[in-house]
Parts: sequence; C-alpha cells; structure tokens
Amino acid sequence: MSNLILRNEPLGHPWPGTDPFLFCAYHLDQFPAATADQAVDMRLLGGRELGHDFSGKDGFSMYHGVNVPGFPAHPHRGFETITIVPKGVVDHADSLGATARYGDGDVQWLTAGSGIQHSEMFPLRSREQGNPLELYQIWLNLPARSKMADPEFVMLWGENIPKYRSDGAEVNVIAGRYQPQEGAQAEVVPLAPGRNSWAADPDADLAVWQITLQPGASLTLPPARRPGARRTLYFHDGRQLQVDGTSVAEPRLLEVAAGSALPLHNGGSEVLQILLLQGVPIAEPVVAYGPFVMNSAEEIEQTRRDYGRTQFGGWPWSSHGPVHPAGQGRFAKHPGSEVIEEPPGQ
Repeated sequence: MSNLILRNEPLGHPWPGTDPFLFCAYHLDQFPAATADQAVDMRLLGGRELGHDFSGKDGFSMYHGVNVPGFPAHPHRGFETITIVPKGVVDHADSLGATARYGDGDVQWLTAGSGIQHSEMFPLRSREQGNPLELYQIWLNLPARSKMADPEFVMLWGENIPKYRSDGAEVNVIAGRYQPQEGAQAEVVPLAPGRNSWAADPDADLAVWQITLQPGASLTLPPARRPGARRTLYFHDGRQLQVDGTSVAEPRLLEVAAGSALPLHNGGSEVLQILLLQGVPIAEPVVAYGPFVMNSAEEIEQTRRDYGRTQFGGWPWSSHGPVHPAGQGRFAKHPGSEVIEEPPGQ
C-alpha cells in the first residue's frame, strides 16, 4: 500500500469526520413524481415511520418530513453546516427571517455560531417524472473563540463556483485554493466563506473539493499549504480508484498524507466521485448534544437553557417546514434585507 495512505476503511453513514470536520451526511434519494403541492403522494408512503423515516424504502427517505421530505425547524449552535446540492432543491427558512431556494449545484454555507433555528425541506418539482436529490451536508466545527459568533449564511451559486478541468478530471473548488500540478495552469481561487467561518482563517488551510474522474482520467492533488493539515478522501461513487498506485476497489474513507502531492487515477469504466475535506485541526475538546457542539458539558447545559428561553430568535414562519410555491426559481433573501439574491442568468 502507498505510504501516503494513512487510513483506509469502509464508508459508514454518516461519514466520519477528521478534525476540524465533525462528519458528512450524504443523501441520494430517488423521489417519485410530485403531487400538485410538491409532495410525495401519500399512497406511496405506507410502511414508513413518518416524521422519522430514514428507511430508504423504494429508493428514498422522508427524513423528518411528512408530505414534503426534509428536515423541519431544528436548532444549531457552535459549528457550521456546508450543504452541497448537486441534484434537486432545498427550501431554507430560519429564525432570523432569512429564506432561500437553492440546488442544482449550489452550496449553502451556514455559520450557526451563537444559535439559529432553520428548516431544510426538499420540495419535488416535476409532476411528470421522478425527482432525484443528491445532497452532502458537512458539519464543520468552530473554535471556542467563534462558537458564539453571530449566525450567518452565504450562498455559493453553482454557476459561480470555480472549477479546475483537465483531460477528464474536474475539481469543484468550494473552499481552499487549488494549485494545479499539471502544467503551469493558474491557481483556482474559491468564493469567500462567511466572516466568522473557520475557512476564513488562512491558517486553517481548509479545503472542500468535489472531484470527478472520467474513465481513464488522472489528477494529481497539490499538497496542503500548512503543516499539520489533515486530508480525507471520501470515495463514494465508482469502482476502481488508484491512489498513488494503490488500487481501492470499493467506496472507502481514505485519510492521506496532506503534505505531499497525491496522484489519483480512474482505472475502471465508470465515473468516479470523491469528496475531499482538509483542514488544520482545531484540537479543542468536542462535546456534542444533538444539534449543539461546544467545548464542555457546562456549555452544552447553558446552550439548552438558552434555547429553552430564547428559541434562538423564535420561529417567524407559519409552518415548521415551509416550502416555496411550485415553479419558484432559486433565490436567497438574507436576514434584515429585502434584496432578493439570485444566481447569474436566472
């Protein structure tokens, strides 16, 4: 085995994180054709524990949704969520009054900080055919100094996310500068994260890259920029990945040496998909209680009291899982603003 591979294990669910990442939940659902209200036909939902359905029955789960799948209002404090949606859409609403519809390649970066409630619903758009949803949600820890920062979300529209492409290889550069090793091509610079994000600190050397390799394609990943950074590859789609000459024949979690360039090759006949997460560890105690991630049990207890008292701003919406009207395009409306942000060209 290559000496650049430090850890090699099967992928579970959720995918385990490597400090500063807590974990990544990956969802791939084949939802059926929609009803008029963007929901799943209730006649198709027999045999499920609606409100808590992670069964995958018939190719999809309803999660905590009942008619529309998704995750109705729930709180967070002390960390960040990075939600990548290659297929399908998500309707966002939160306790600060913000709302959005995003997907089809978009990314929402939410710094929960001192506390926020939000809902993430998955409305179905097509009444004539199936509605696939592919979604990654990465939980990124925050250092103690930032856990009580003001909440903030940033929309990274898919059309604006920079990409590196070379001979059948593509890297979607969500965070972390990408310096190609092939030839003298220019560095790929990502869009800016939130002000209080761990990714906003250059010393964090944070990277989130989606890597696609067509059959026969090769790519050499650049080394990390900071000593001490850790790098994990989640090889989750495809069959025959070669990592520094070592064959990996099934979906795997691979922690690799971050300080060295890393050759990758698709030796099979299927497209390969890899999510790369990298960062300098925060190296602080992690105490988690459901949707709260702090540094001590005392801080968790304080968080529970705070949420019971304030509801992190309350819930200004008429439903715990609001969805936008059928036909609504992608957009974002931020807290305290009447300006509607839309992706380019919409």
